[in-house]
Amino acid sequence: MTDPLDATQPGPHGEPLDVATLQRRLAEFAAARNWQPYHTPKNLATALSVEASELVEIFQWLTPEESARVMADPDTAHRVTDEVADVLAYLLQLCEVLGVDPLAALNAKIDRNERRFPI
Repeated sequence: MTDPLDATQPGPHGEPLDVATLQRRLAEFAAARNWQPYHTPKNLATALSVEASELVEIFQWLTPEESARVMADPDTAHRVTDEVADVLAYLLQLCEVLGVDPLAALNAKIDRNERRFPI
């Protein structure tokens, strides 16, 4: 049995998992349901914010120590994993709609932060 959370495993069609593959799967999923008219930058950014808030809600009243152990409880771990997936899905869809390469954007941001905050 394969672990659906293991990114080293191939996707459903045997393809390696990478950002482009995931963006294509998300686009195909939305297209099959005729959701593209709703996937505007505003709507996707709003949905991203909502999903990030749902992730935050899981940790809202936990102590720092409790939050460090959140993945030890299978039910909570499942909720965290689902919300992380939702956040990533909306972020990747937003990047696709806006033409942003998320890996290049992150790499450039790390470069800027290294210059901004030298050791």
